[in-house]
Amino acid sequence: MDRGVRKVRQSIKQRKKMRERHDSSAQRLVPYIADDQEKHGFESPSYNIEPTYDKKTERKMQKSTMLIKVTASIVLFVGSAFLLQSNIPALQQPQKWAYNALQNEFPFAKVNEWYVTTFGTPLAITPQGNISLGSDDNPMILPVIGDVVETFSANGSGIMISPDEKTVVSAINRGVVIFAGNDKETNKTVIIQHADNSQTTYGFLSSIDVHLYQIVNPNQTIATFQPTEENEMVYFSIEKNNQFIDPSQVIPVDDIP
Repeated sequence: MDRGVRKVRQSIKQRKKMRERHDSSAQRLVPYIADDQEKHGFESPSYNIEPTYDKKTERKMQKSTMLIKVTASIVLFVGSAFLLQSNIPALQQPQKWAYNALQNEFPFAKVNEWYVTTFGTPLAITPQGNISLGSDDNPMILPVIGDVVETFSANGSGIMISPDEKTVVSAINRGVVIFAGNDKETNKTVIIQHADNSQTTYGFLSSIDVHLYQIVNPNQTIATFQPTEENEMVYFSIEKNNQFIDPSQVIPVDDIP
């Protein structure tokens, strides 16, 4: 027993020396109080050493971190500018990739479709609330009930639909909202990106019921439309690979003038 007590005392002395060394190097040693088991030589204690810094040192660290971030941003900017302006043949492929990354929307809908197929639930890019999965097997229908008063051949980009009364506007397929706001040409507008690399646009809306990056399902309400003297029609278009498609080739359209 005396031998065990002597070992404990020697251990305590060594730890006191260690504490003095840590104090001298601007570190705080959490004091340790031996319990009954240690006093009798059964266990050896552990110490929590936490580094502490004065305000001057913290400011220096913050400046260093900021300098690193600024330097990295400058390097990234200069590197991107050089890549986009370069005529070096070996950089043509990275240059093409950079152009596509800057000009094209991230394929949110394709990623979400893979996630749904793999895990069975939509990918929560933003809080979605209670969402029920739709079925893409259902035939697509026009986003609003009404007469097509302006065809794709006359419009060149989409069709104009004229509802008789206030109605909801629905998504024709599952996708991700990549725009929800005021457009200079179609006023209140919603644009939805779909997994097949297409996107649908719904314009001249009265109110918008979705937000940016929200996941929507087939036939889910995305907006409302109220006919007025100034606006009697809803604009609808389908675009794929930067080309507009006649909606009547994708969706059965009745009453075409």
